[in-house]
Parts: sequence; structure tokens; C-alpha cells
Amino acid sequence: MKLAFQPSGTISNLLSASYSGSELWWEHIAALGTPLVEARPDHQVQLTFFWRDPAGNERNSDIRRVFIDINGITDHHSPQPQSLQRLPESDIWYWSVTIDDDWRGSYSLIPVTHAHLPPDFYGDTQQRNQQQREWWCSLFPLSIPDPLNLQGCHRNGLGMSLSAAHMPHAPEQSAWASIGRNSLAQPDTQQPVLLNWQSHRLGNQRRIWLYATGEETERPRPLVILLDGQNWAERTPVFSALEAATEQQHIPGAVWLLIDVIDMSRREQELPCNRDFWLAVQDELLPLAAQHATFSDSPDNTVVAGQSYGGLAALYAALHWPQRFGCVLTQSGSFWWPYSKMMKSSERQTGWLTQQVIEQKVTPSSLKIFQEAGSREDDIEGVNQQMYEALKNAGYHVSYRVFNGGHDSLCWRGGLIDGLSWLLSENA
Repeated sequence: MKLAFQPSGTISNLLSASYSGSELWWEHIAALGTPLVEARPDHQVQLTFFWRDPAGNERNSDIRRVFIDINGITDHHSPQPQSLQRLPESDIWYWSVTIDDDWRGSYSLIPVTHAHLPPDFYGDTQQRNQQQREWWCSLFPLSIPDPLNLQGCHRNGLGMSLSAAHMPHAPEQSAWASIGRNSLAQPDTQQPVLLNWQSHRLGNQRRIWLYATGEETERPRPLVILLDGQNWAERTPVFSALEAATEQQHIPGAVWLLIDVIDMSRREQELPCNRDFWLAVQDELLPLAAQHATFSDSPDNTVVAGQSYGGLAALYAALHWPQRFGCVLTQSGSFWWPYSKMMKSSERQTGWLTQQVIEQKVTPSSLKIFQEAGSREDDIEGVNQQMYEALKNAGYHVSYRVFNGGHDSLCWRGGLIDGLSWLLSENA
């Protein structure tokens, strides 16, 4: 899963080889798998990406740029985003970047012709920024995973196929190792139960998935609620990893309840601190789930886990109903809500939920909270630090860490297992 170090000078030797760009050369690159990693001083590495132009060299190909979109690294606001460069008179496109040796992240390549090069942006700063954003988003349908990456591909929340890059010293994700090239791997023993939740309180219906790991005993298994359930059921399928983590005794057996968001509009309405949503979960969804699986109703054995808006929602639920939700796993929580997340740190207003904690407007409780954010998430890391300080000062039991990565399911999937291991350690 992690990329191996190549000998120093590997990239320069490859690019200067007399047979560079030949079939034999590309077979060698494919066997190594990309990106390639060379060690650098001060706990850093040089990461090099390659792409083969199917039309050949610059005389035969219409490709003018191969943009590279790396989570947390690519500047999405630049009028000239980073592109691979072509080795003259060849079908080789390549680019190198220096990065920390414990970084992990998703990326994709975007080969474009002249028709998709950035246009001339005009008007004031706000207008130019809006035009640049629209242009960048217009490239998404052209995005491809790296065909030379041996890790296979996975999908983000928008359904885009991405490739994975795990630096040699990135945190372990052993529970996910068995998935290998097939990111859609499913457990051999069972499939999740797919149910339909018709909510009278919310006036809508959605899919939910129920899954159980471990052996059923006289003691009810913990309940873990996963928000953005469609991501964990379909785009980054979690079931094989849960089986592996349980078998490795990193987490206890549990009942897993995955909640679909229906669509992005509904997600933006229901996840940010929505009282009706959580009343519906308690009054309607949990009784429905209990008809199909036996799980604990103790708050100490109930985890709510979420990312981004889901991370905000998970903590909101536990702070306001600690008698039911006693454990929180919040990843890259959107604690800037409801204010602009694009504010500079010096101008940032304290988010509503953080302010609730600071002003002690939530009932003190014995919650257990696992919180993490990425060092390459800019504003998200800042507001998570604010929330951590507020929780700590209010006396909550919090484990907080910053991982080297961005707003990325590739990072969250490891944090999910680590967080559950910490939250449910007494039940293991």
C-alpha cells in the first residue's frame, strides 16, 4: 500500500535514458508503479508522476497540458494550475514535487487540449475568481485516475475516480490493506442489509445500511452510526475493512448503521446542527434498525461518526443528546458553520457550535470524543483547533490529532478505524 523508496537518481536516469519513451521503458515504469518516490533530507521525499500520451509526441498529439489535482496540494484558485511537463520529442509527461514523507492523499490527472486551456479572466477580483472556479470545475469530466498507479482507484464524494498515494512513513491503515487494487471489495461472509427509512418527521425517505461484525453474545454489541453512509457503502466501501479491523482485534464487534444523505441539497440542510434530524434518528430510525439487529442503547457504547458537515453533525448530536450518543468520531468537522469557511484566520468568526461549548450552553456530560483534521485543510484545521480548545477547557474527554493530508476520504478511512479503536477500547 505504501510507496517504496527508489534509489537516488532514479528519475534523472529514467528521463535521460537512451530508450526513454520506448515500449520497454514504459513497461519498466508500469512495473514500478507511479508515483515514484526518492528520499530527500529533513523527512521529505521527491514524488514524481508520469503519464503516457496515447497520441505520441507533441507533433502528433493535441494534448497541451496534463493538469494534476492533488488533494491539499494543488492550488485550485490559480489561473494556471500545476501541469505535468512533456519530455521533448516523446510521449512522456512528468512532474516532481517535494513533500513530507508521512503525507497521504488522493489525486487525479486532467489531460486537456487547447479548447480546455484557461481562458482570459476579466473583471474585478471577485468576478475573476468566480470565472476561474467555473473553468476549473468544467475540467472535472476530463479527470482520470493514474493508469500507472498500482493501488487501483477509489471515488470521492462527487463520484470522481481518484488514485492514491501513501508515503513511506504515512500512518498505518492495515485494515484497508486487504482491499488491494479492488477498492470495491466486499466481505466474503455477508452483505449489508439495505433498508428504506420513511421519515414522517422529516417528510422524506432514504436508504440505510445495517451491518454487523463479530460474534453475537449476551452483551449487546456497540452501535456505530456512520453519516454520509452512501460514501462508506458505495464509494469507499468500509465493510471489508471493518471485518479486518475486528479480526485484528483493533475494534470490537459492533452493529453499523449507515445513513444516506439523499442528495447534496438535503445534506446541507440536515447535517449542520439540525434538531429535527436527530429527533427523527432517535424516534424513527433507531427503532427501525432495532427490528433487524440487536445493539446497545447505552451512550457509552454508541458512536456517531462523520466527516466535514458530518463531523459537525456528530458532535452536535452528542452535545445535545448525551444520554443517547456518548461517543463522537469527528473528522475534519465543519466547525466554521454557519459563517464563511473562506475567511482568513484573523477575520474568522467563532462557529456556532464552538460558541455553544465556550458559553457552556450545552449540558456538561461525560462524552468521549475523537477528533482529527488535516494539516493541509487550511481553514478546517483552524476551526478544529478552536473546537478542541473549547472542548478541552470545558472539561470534555478529547483525543485530538492532526494528520498530514487534506479533506480526503483516503485519510479519513484510517482515522475512522483509529478513532473507533480509541472510543471502544474498553469493549474490545
